Amino acid sequence: MKHRILSTGFVSILLAACSLRVPMPTVTPAPTVTFSPTSTPTNIPTPTLARVTVTVKDTLINCRFGPGVGYALMNEIRQGVSARVVGRNESSTWWYIRDPGNPNGMCWVAASVTEAQGAVEQLPVIQAPVPEVTKVNLRVEPARIVVNCDQFPQTAFFEAEITVNGPTYVTWRWEVSTGVSSTDGILVFEEAGTKLLNDYYQIAAPNQYWIQLHILTPNESVTQVTFPASCTP
Repeated sequence: MKHRILSTGFVSILLAACSLRVPMPTVTPAPTVTFSPTSTPTNIPTPTLARVTVTVKDTLINCRFGPGVGYALMNEIRQGVSARVVGRNESSTWWYIRDPGNPNGMCWVAASVTEAQGAVEQLPVIQAPVPEVTKVNLRVEPARIVVNCDQFPQTAFFEAEITVNGPTYVTWRWEVSTGVSSTDGILVFEEAGTKLLNDYYQIAAPNQYWIQLHILTPNESVTQVTFPASCTP
């Protein structure tokens, strides 16, 4: 009998202990934030470019490839026409604008012949473009050699017209199909324009010849012309 009473009391004590157990607090996990390389924080203001326009003051002005009169002419803009400015040179004497005559084109106009409206001091400084060779015409005279076989050697004269879009140095080299080549030459352009190169080569026998003009700097290119030489007994 005593054993039953003790057992009942022991069970009562266990139940009481379970009812007094302190519940564990519930922990809510912190939300996960994922950053992507292309995401932009929404709380940071996006800077806006200065809104600047220029209006042509003179009757007709030139819009050029670079900030200076030595650069090639890209377009002409008439008096009263306005254009959006997207940049300037370091001294703010030239504006880099959207060409009003070419919606996808850009060019430079002198500040002295335009009137600017807006915060020009906020415009970014745009570096002057590097002038390049834009065109090479090569020809040989005579274009075809036909002589008696005992009249060799014959002389072929060749001429190249080289056009650039700004002040630059052009280095060049001739090469003939016989394996002969010239030393490197330099042609100085103080402004955009075209200059001529002239040279000659002696043809020793009938054959199909070619001559190449290699432009080495400021941009590489190769222009070739062929000319036949034949003879009659």
